[in-house]
Amino acid sequence: MTDFAATKAMFDLPEGVIYLDGNSLGPLPRAAGDRVNEMMVQEWGQMLITGWNKAGWMGLPTGLGDRIGQLIGAEPGSVVIGDTLSIKVYQAVASALELCPDRKVVLSDSGNFPSDLYMVDGLLRSLGSDYELRVVAPEDIAKNVTENVAVLMLTEVDYRSGRMHDMKALTELAHANGTITVWDLAHSAGAIPVDLAGCNADFAVGCTYKYLNGGPGAPAFIYVAPRLANRVRPALSGWLGHESPFAFDLDYRPGNGIERMRVGTPPVIQMTALSSAMDVWDMANMQDVRTKSIDLTELFIERVEATCPDLHLASPRDPERRGSQVSFRFADGYAAMQALIARGVIGDFRAPDIMRFGFTPLYVDEHDVERAVEILADIMQNRLWDTPENKVRQRVT
Repeated sequence: MTDFAATKAMFDLPEGVIYLDGNSLGPLPRAAGDRVNEMMVQEWGQMLITGWNKAGWMGLPTGLGDRIGQLIGAEPGSVVIGDTLSIKVYQAVASALELCPDRKVVLSDSGNFPSDLYMVDGLLRSLGSDYELRVVAPEDIAKNVTENVAVLMLTEVDYRSGRMHDMKALTELAHANGTITVWDLAHSAGAIPVDLAGCNADFAVGCTYKYLNGGPGAPAFIYVAPRLANRVRPALSGWLGHESPFAFDLDYRPGNGIERMRVGTPPVIQMTALSSAMDVWDMANMQDVRTKSIDLTELFIERVEATCPDLHLASPRDPERRGSQVSFRFADGYAAMQALIARGVIGDFRAPDIMRFGFTPLYVDEHDVERAVEILADIMQNRLWDTPENKVRQRVT
């Protein structure tokens, strides 16, 4: 069994703050500062460029990839770290399209994260006017998976509401129609059990700064099923995806397997912080995390609905159909969230009216939930959100 008191002690949480926004940015692991300082002083400072070999920097993308792979049900050697999530979305969809040369449609849903849709729209515009990004309502995905669809690109857990797609069922449906799947795990990895191999997924991507706690700007990951890894052509032919990067050949030859999905130079400092975060995950069992997450989200919903009648649940009521977050609708949700943050309870806001709360059992417990609801109820019942300062929109919401 996971000792969640022990994992909570592994994070440097500000005194008096209840942090319910790990679904947007995870908190600082206590060991990360010392580990990053050691890397900078002892490795970068003393080894200089020899650190690529002596300190093993070049192997970080695949080494960390395997550690993340254990959380998402990926086969060893099928995940690599690097670049941003948007870049990885582009890579995955571009490679998937080439596996279906006679089809021109990428299917997604209106609940997908807009950046994913932006990246695919830009990619398809570059490929030509005969390509189409088809966006339908989440509940209409299944009936739109047809034999003319090349790629089904979905975010497993909706970033606004926490609603979950059925990865296994939709992947089976896609394959029955000859469609390749690309799954975005930004709100799945570290939040819910994922079984990419068991679901027979083709591609998956995700970020490491949310539930995985890698820090702001931490690099993204990409998964390619081993059965496809040596078939896919990387659309972004970066030098570190080359078969022999230091041969400096003028022609590009893709590396072996998942190595070919590397693009640019690894962000070693950020990967060092991520390595410390993954040490905490070594203390946790993903099924324990999921069970505790459901307990916390159920408690939160029960208490909020009992004390804050102006808030309306936007997440699925069935815990098996939502991820590790709870969203409530409120017309003045932005102002209410600012008032809540000022009182030390940090969640976030998503337009037009979503107050969003993330529950990460690694550092959130029942006491945090009870106290957060007490403060929220006080703000709502006494309209403490209704002040000019709470209504001033910041650049990041």
